[in-house]
Amino acid sequence: MVLPSYAFKRQAKLLKTDEFSSVFNFRKRVSGRYLVLHYRYNDLDYARLGLVVGKKVARRAVDRNYMKRVLRELFRFSQHQLPGLDLVARPQLLFSQAQFAELEQEFAELNAKLQRKIASQQEAV
Repeated sequence: MVLPSYAFKRQAKLLKTDEFSSVFNFRKRVSGRYLVLHYRYNDLDYARLGLVVGKKVARRAVDRNYMKRVLRELFRFSQHQLPGLDLVARPQLLFSQAQFAELEQEFAELNAKLQRKIASQQEAV
């Protein structure tokens, strides 16, 4: 039995401005209380993640970096469940360690919602 790799490799990151722009221009998203996940299909066999944490959400760089670290960690554990997608995670509200469990649950719910949307779109085709 081969276990999935939980590493967050460079190939699993959105790095270029064009990659982010193409995801935002695709205009598909799922949202919750804390997060909005913008998504776009890619031609790869794995999911990639991009993070956008604006100063309007978190004024201090320490808070923005914490939010990015948490989102990377949540993606790292769920990336093997996702098909070939480019995701951009964008927080809507400031969260801290006190809301970690709530955020973890919301990320799982958004992930499931996203998979249901993808499945329903594939059935329509």
